[in-house]
Amino acid sequence: MKKIFSLVLFVVVFCNTCAAAEGGTFGDARERMVREQIEGRGIADRRVLAAMRKIERHLFVPEYLRSMAYSDRPLPIGMDQTISQPYIVALMTELLGLAGGEKVLEVGTGSGYQAAILAELAREVYTIEILQPLSLRADALLKRLGYTNIHVRHGDGYLGWPEAAPFDAIIVTAAPDVIPSALIDQLADGGRMVIPVGGYFQELKLVRKVRGRAVMTNIIPVRFVPMVKGRQD
Repeated sequence: MKKIFSLVLFVVVFCNTCAAAEGGTFGDARERMVREQIEGRGIADRRVLAAMRKIERHLFVPEYLRSMAYSDRPLPIGMDQTISQPYIVALMTELLGLAGGEKVLEVGTGSGYQAAILAELAREVYTIEILQPLSLRADALLKRLGYTNIHVRHGDGYLGWPEAAPFDAIIVTAAPDVIPSALIDQLADGGRMVIPVGGYFQELKLVRKVRGRAVMTNIIPVRFVPMVKGRQD
């Protein structure tokens, strides 16, 4: 009996030690990611940096890729989709200029990582994903992580989310050839939209709604997966 108790105690201590070491490894990697890839490249919004430090990116990638979760690169998440490069996530989020009380629309839920970042910075997040398996998986994970201000929908992002409009900010994580008119219509006056636009050559654009008119600024060349139109179950 004494030997069995000692063995159980050893296993518990060993497992706890492994878990602590794993958490420490990911925590250290996340801090390096923010310091070197994000802060070191000019992202200065303290709230964005805090959100990037808090959200555990490794939870949003396939388990076999977790060792690369904090590398400076996009990673596949299945169905020919990716989780965006951390710097791009931070840049697009900073460009939205969120102060805390906004209602945000995200087109392209993907893994759910960007939605989690937004949920730390805004009042409400509405996120649409056209690929149902990704939508269901992201919704389940975000609920498991305790987010109550994220609303996930399986649907066509080209249509936006009209019944929840207008939105103070819109972020699109896939590239259409042209900006969908429905998204411009659903952007509140004074609001901001960040969206990659183009085919093989893409440009990240910041769209400001000024007195009902869309004013566009080119930010940087980017490469996103194409934005799919119509239902893909």
